[in-house]
Amino acid sequence: MSDFKVRKLESGHTRIRNVPIAVTPEGFWCCPSPAVLQKSLKQSNHHLNKHKKPTSPKTPSLPPEISPIETQTEPVAQNPDPVTAPDPTPETQHRKISVGFGRPETSDFKVVLHGKEGIAVSISAHKEVIYENSNFFREKMGLDSRVTCIELSDCDDVEICVETIGLMYCKEVKSRLVKQSVPRVLRILKVAESLGFKACIISCLDYLEAVPWVGEEEEESVLSSIKTLQINANCQTTTADNSNNNSYDNNVYRASPLLRRVVSSDTMTPPTETLSHIMDMVLKSTDERARREMKTLVLKLLKENNLWVNGSVDICTETLYASCRGCLEALLVSFKQATEPDFAHNSLEKKDAVYKKINLEADNILWLVEILCDRNAADDFVMIWAEQDELAQLHAVLPVTCRHVASRITARLFVGIGKGEILPSMQMKNALLNVWLKPLMDDYNWLQHGCRNFERKVVEEGIGRTILTLPLEEQRNILLAWLGSFLRAGDSCPNLQRAFEVWWRRTFVRPYVADRN
Repeated sequence: MSDFKVRKLESGHTRIRNVPIAVTPEGFWCCPSPAVLQKSLKQSNHHLNKHKKPTSPKTPSLPPEISPIETQTEPVAQNPDPVTAPDPTPETQHRKISVGFGRPETSDFKVVLHGKEGIAVSISAHKEVIYENSNFFREKMGLDSRVTCIELSDCDDVEICVETIGLMYCKEVKSRLVKQSVPRVLRILKVAESLGFKACIISCLDYLEAVPWVGEEEEESVLSSIKTLQINANCQTTTADNSNNNSYDNNVYRASPLLRRVVSSDTMTPPTETLSHIMDMVLKSTDERARREMKTLVLKLLKENNLWVNGSVDICTETLYASCRGCLEALLVSFKQATEPDFAHNSLEKKDAVYKKINLEADNILWLVEILCDRNAADDFVMIWAEQDELAQLHAVLPVTCRHVASRITARLFVGIGKGEILPSMQMKNALLNVWLKPLMDDYNWLQHGCRNFERKVVEEGIGRTILTLPLEEQRNILLAWLGSFLRAGDSCPNLQRAFEVWWRRTFVRPYVADRN
């Protein structure tokens, strides 16, 4: 709506053609799409070039209460009146498709829209209706009652602009937006804002508040439009206050309910507390399938969200570690119950309940470790896990069918260290190997055949790389202990031959090569 011209109403002979444009009893019209307008222009030019009188196609059938509207194609006058006609610019050379309410002779005001696609649409309207509903047109008309025509050049959306002006004739604008798509209502909202059509703006906002937004792209479009509307409303309010003019009322832009859909107004409950509650609910879920599905979903969302920036990483890490400590305590309690002297005399149901509890808590810890590794925040957990001496001692007493879940946690830590996801200190890695490597080797055969997602080569590579980061003397002690177990158990023990080769070269080859050089 950048450029406009004000002039008197044009008069002249026109050629009338019926096109598929309908007018309701309230006076609401629907403009054809730009493709239809272009087609109408081509057909009009074709008939004019042949010097044939344009024929009137069959009027589309409409309900009895809706009458067809007449559309006129009017050539620009060859010798325009220099007083009343506009300058002969390229825009005014276009032939116009005139969309009017009723007959043009019954109207007293005309709006001409020049689109970017070479289409000029002339709307025959009524000054009183336009003046009452549009702040934009009201300002352009001013106090001059002789203004009968306003031209708008470079109109971004001619189709929606025509529809929005037609909505000025409706008593209930919101009812006309029913069954419209969200993108189309956003287009209407944009035009209504530029025209200062307050009733339409309110109806569009009410519509957007009521309907669901499908997909992230549509949601972002709505939020962008609402924020732009608020910015413009604030600027208009400031201008109105400075000029003591109340023509723009910021209260009409009721955008806050829409933003509340994506922005919480609850300042008493921080996001970290909500996240902690969600984690607690997932960890204590009693349905295995639902718990597994929600763990996968939450892990995916945590990878995608933005909680880990702007200083929030420490708060969220504290929440995760608090959950880890709670699960470790519950796991230790279950290990103690399963190793009690009279536990073997319990019923099978009670035994299964304890074993399920062990499996649940270990799986929860493994899930939390996965989140910490993804956020590069699992360094401290290595120390926490290496300090579980009592848990490791009880592990040796339990049957492998229930204790192997603890070794899955150890395997995940070795994989993380081997990939560089976890960067613990040398003391932490040494403590981890001393406490948990032997329990892992004892359960290794069961892990290979009893766990579907166990990746043997990845785990073995992680263990070997972890060992090779230690001082050479520590490497020798650990690899010699492994060699004894491997020679007794074979494939039931982790295959660390690649790490053994590296240690061998470091011990027996490198010193002599260095001396020779």
